Amino acid sequence: MTTTPDLATLTGAYTIDPAHTTIGFTARHAMVTNVKGKFLDFSGSLHLDGADPSRSTASLDITMDSIDTGSADRDGHLKSSDFFRTDEFPKMTFRSTGAQALGDDAYRVTGDLTILGTTRPLTIDLEFNGAAKDPFGNERVGFEGKSEIKRSEWGLTWNAALETGGVLVSDKIKLNFDISAIRQA
Repeated sequence: MTTTPDLATLTGAYTIDPAHTTIGFTARHAMVTNVKGKFLDFSGSLHLDGADPSRSTASLDITMDSIDTGSADRDGHLKSSDFFRTDEFPKMTFRSTGAQALGDDAYRVTGDLTILGTTRPLTIDLEFNGAAKDPFGNERVGFEGKSEIKRSEWGLTWNAALETGGVLVSDKIKLNFDISAIRQA
């Protein structure tokens, strides 16, 4: 695969901009609706290699106490011993182990996701949304991505049975990423 010269010029180190990035998730609730949430406190970095995208890397650290689903009671439950045990496990981390160009603006990043001290592989499909210089002189890149996990594989097994059958919280969780990153000088 040949790389466009524009992509090669993007090679470098980037810091994820939390003010313009969303790290979110969707869980099925009571088998009838979706509950969406996001994390408000996180940091991360990217190293992009435009000439050889397989050499690109990504790192993300998420503060679990920053979970926000729009309901203080639900957020409190998610921080508790039933779910994330944020007192014992304050961070969730992702460290890439590989990257692959799929063609056009599509990429696949593989890596290790650690939740509750359990590390398992995760694959994230990303779309490159472009690069631009913002009004403050920062060089930015943008990516949009998604993945799915089974929360039980990380030890997140709390649930409640419903009278009508099924469970309160789905095992399958959809992850979504809207990432804006700023090139480091």
